[in-house]
Amino acid sequence: LVNSKILFVFAFQTGHTTGPSLNNDKLYKFAYTAEVYVDQVKTSLQKSAGYRISSGVDVNLLWRNPDNDDDQLVKITIRDVQVENVNERPAAKNIFKGKSTEKIIGKEYLEALQRPIVLELVRGKVKNFYSYQNEPGFTQNIKRGLASLFQLQLHSGAAREVDISGKCNTTYHVRQDQVTKIKALDTCEIEKQGFTSHNRILDVNTKATSATIYVLEDGFIKSIKAEENYVFLLNSRRKTAAKIVSKQQLELKSVEAGPGLIAGKQVASVIKTLDSSYVDVPLVAETVKSECKKCPSLSEHWQSIREHMYPEKLAKAEAARSFLSFIQNIRKATKEEILQIIRSENKELLPQIVDAVTSAQTPASLEAVLEFLDFKDASTSALQERFLYACGFASHPTEMFLKSLTDKFKGDIANEEIRETLVIVMGALIRKLCDREGCKLPAVVEAKRLILNRLEKAKKDDNVRMYLLALKNALLPEAIPLLLKYTESEDGPISNVATTALQRYDPSLLTKEVKETMNRIYHQNRKVHEKTVRTTAAAIILNSNPSYMEVKNILLSIGELPLEMNKYMLSMIQDILQFEMPASKTVRQVLKDMRAHNYDRFSKMGSSSAYSGYVIRGPDVSSTYSLDILYSGSGILRRSNMNIRVFDRNAELHAIQVVIEAQGLESIIAATPDEGEENLDSFAGMSAILFDVQLRPVTFFQGYGDLMSKMLSATGDPMNVVKGLILLTDYSQEIQLPSGPRASVEFLGGLAIDISGGMEFSLWYRESKTNVKNRVTTFITGNAEVDSFFIKTGIETTLEVETALDFISTVQFSQYPFLVCMQMDRVESPFRHYVTKYESLPSGRRYTARRGKAKLLAGNEYPLHQENSNMCRKVFGAKSDSSSSWF
Repeated sequence: LVNSKILFVFAFQTGHTTGPSLNNDKLYKFAYTAEVYVDQVKTSLQKSAGYRISSGVDVNLLWRNPDNDDDQLVKITIRDVQVENVNERPAAKNIFKGKSTEKIIGKEYLEALQRPIVLELVRGKVKNFYSYQNEPGFTQNIKRGLASLFQLQLHSGAAREVDISGKCNTTYHVRQDQVTKIKALDTCEIEKQGFTSHNRILDVNTKATSATIYVLEDGFIKSIKAEENYVFLLNSRRKTAAKIVSKQQLELKSVEAGPGLIAGKQVASVIKTLDSSYVDVPLVAETVKSECKKCPSLSEHWQSIREHMYPEKLAKAEAARSFLSFIQNIRKATKEEILQIIRSENKELLPQIVDAVTSAQTPASLEAVLEFLDFKDASTSALQERFLYACGFASHPTEMFLKSLTDKFKGDIANEEIRETLVIVMGALIRKLCDREGCKLPAVVEAKRLILNRLEKAKKDDNVRMYLLALKNALLPEAIPLLLKYTESEDGPISNVATTALQRYDPSLLTKEVKETMNRIYHQNRKVHEKTVRTTAAAIILNSNPSYMEVKNILLSIGELPLEMNKYMLSMIQDILQFEMPASKTVRQVLKDMRAHNYDRFSKMGSSSAYSGYVIRGPDVSSTYSLDILYSGSGILRRSNMNIRVFDRNAELHAIQVVIEAQGLESIIAATPDEGEENLDSFAGMSAILFDVQLRPVTFFQGYGDLMSKMLSATGDPMNVVKGLILLTDYSQEIQLPSGPRASVEFLGGLAIDISGGMEFSLWYRESKTNVKNRVTTFITGNAEVDSFFIKTGIETTLEVETALDFISTVQFSQYPFLVCMQMDRVESPFRHYVTKYESLPSGRRYTARRGKAKLLAGNEYPLHQENSNMCRKVFGAKSDSSSSWF
């Protein structure tokens, strides 16, 4: 093998070239095909949409440098161009049927395509690419794709080469008369357009491969086969995917007598002699986009979807679909076009327009919405809040987003709640920009400094809480010492926000000092803390690789805690064991010690609980739910906490958290408050995290007077926490295919969401009830399209699900231990999935193939612990008994 390699290299060297060598006065006639296939990932190419360009290619040597045989000028001419389906298709489904190539491509473009190009090849690499200056970009790119095939290295090894794809890392494997070229597409330096989603789970995974096989004969190319494959997989559901395959083939058909060489010593003079119109053009593809001639204006598009955007229709898939299409059109619009729609619409539709305009995330859309909204006007605070939350959920926010919010925060804001929401959202944007290595951007540095400095100077509790909530979103490592200071605050709500903020950090960032402080809070070494703060501190300890002694001390504390807290901590430990959480191994070791693990400790009475389970366990992503509920000793809710997390092997997304908290309600039923909670104001409220963004907490009532007035005027209607349209998946990429055309890939995922929660009391029945309703509609659309000006071919996939999740907690406190029933139900959900493959000509002639499925996903009541099931039977049994004995 070694000898054959030496002979092979020697054979080329005797021809005085280290690259492919053409003979003088010869015309090499090739057959060339370029094919594009677009389809789903696991389907056969024989069923794909696509097209084939086939032609003859004439190649001849123009000039060889008299001082260097490795320096050659080669002329390449495309002729006899044909366009056809990539797969055989009946006449009725053939969009090219009865159309000549000139009619399909256009006379001007066909003439341009068949004008020759000239390559200067030095040692097999393209040094210069000569063509005509004013040639249409798309014909020039087809020629670039063909020219790139002639770039060849005749010895094994790696190189960094420039071709149509940009400057790329390339590896050559040479074996006798065959050369294989592998191009690492992820290394290509080329002007890139597009963006990806912030969270990996919501994003799209791309796989790309490129290989070219050359077969050589007599020192020149006999055949070339090149193939590039692109696969796009939606991380959350890999069945929702697309692939684009680009193939090129060049095959030598004959060698004939050809024109002689042009005399000359310099390349420039030879080119001028050949045709003075030739110019040196970059080999890297130029960006070309076809303009849509029949596309509706933004205003026309809005009118076509307007009816689906009314508030009462937002729970439907059509609303999410319309929302996504509207965003796509806003991204192409000017500031004036956007403002025209915003200023002309009624109050019912404006919030949905603000959602879409903000989610578009273009400079024009941001300028338009900021010009429209007046933060000095309290009457438009609902729209201001919609704008701010849309900023917080932004899929790929820019520095300009954060700078605009910081400037607004420094100015006059009429509504104090908007001021609070604004700084909380600034925290979310800081985190997103830092996650994309933008922590040192001037706007990020300024916003971080503003929040940290103002927190240190804040005197009022409301202001302290506001900046702590911003840090809860920002998750800055440098904020940990400041958060620690507030965890031991005299004020319970402040301490609560600070500890829950620390709970959101990755355990690897929590220092020894954090662990010491959390242990001090839980065990109350310095002062008495509220149960909510103590249990959060315990959760942080147990989730941060706890030591044997930390776990043992927590277990030994059970039995010495307030009544319901004993039961809650037991449930937390049992949940860690049954759900195999990271601390379970250490907990099992501690339980071998009978002082920690005994009947007295593990038989504590109470109704508080903590439980985790799976919503789904899938091949791509899994989702867990956790429900924990903590009561005061008098049987009144202290805190209920519902979480849904989505994760894969590499990433996690905190999809939903809804926390309902209450305090100081013992006076209603003449009960005794727990230790440390004797002087708490009456309060109930709700806090939510949605897609990793902490929202501004909502207050149900504050103070005894407010409580009584709301109890007397209560309608039983839940209070809205968040309602609107959210852009989740937002992936857009432009890809240069080696045969010349550009591909665009876009995945958009939208969510219409309505989360509400309520808390009801019945003194007559001595019963309380909390209800968290989550109404969610998801719509995902993916489109992979190859645009060759004279034809567009692509695949569109859509996925839609409408669902609702209810979490209900019913407590009867007429006896002790009181009866508690927790329910987590998902209603029956319609699921629809469609795939459409298409080919279309500018004339409007179109071929489509559509298939899909629609089904009803069964409703489900999620299992909790057996104790809860037993309790629910008693609660509803007791209810039916009481209702039958009214008279």
